[in-house]
Amino acid sequence: MDAPTDIAQIAHSIQLSLAPVFLLSGIVQLLGVLTNRLARAVDRARTLEEQHRLATHEDAPDLAYQLQLLAKRARLLNGAITLGTLSALVIALIVALLFASAFIRFTLALPVAALFVAAMLALVIGLICFLVEVRVATFALRIGPRDPAP
Repeated sequence: MDAPTDIAQIAHSIQLSLAPVFLLSGIVQLLGVLTNRLARAVDRARTLEEQHRLATHEDAPDLAYQLQLLAKRARLLNGAITLGTLSALVIALIVALLFASAFIRFTLALPVAALFVAAMLALVIGLICFLVEVRVATFALRIGPRDPAP
């Protein structure tokens, strides 16, 4: 095979790899949001744990409940981060396979398609975890005074 054809195949492989790279960039942004939310939940939990340790008998149940909600949020965020990271890793593998396909003389269509479906499935489940976490956070949100005035 001559050099212009090789360069054309490499250029084509780079073109094929661009769409997954943009997807990868979006997932990285999402992971940044998720890790920030997890860090805030952990910081809030540490504060509540200290308050719970020093709480009066009447305040302890409410603080324990808030801690349970934060633990649930942390688990959901951890799942979303894990699945998002898995999706990003699989997409990075897809990019490598697409680029390698310029040099390998057998078809990689089936593995690339299967990996793409797996990456999208992981991303969708991760986004569902994120959605549920947002719902839990919204459910636990308190605006205004704790006890209404008589």
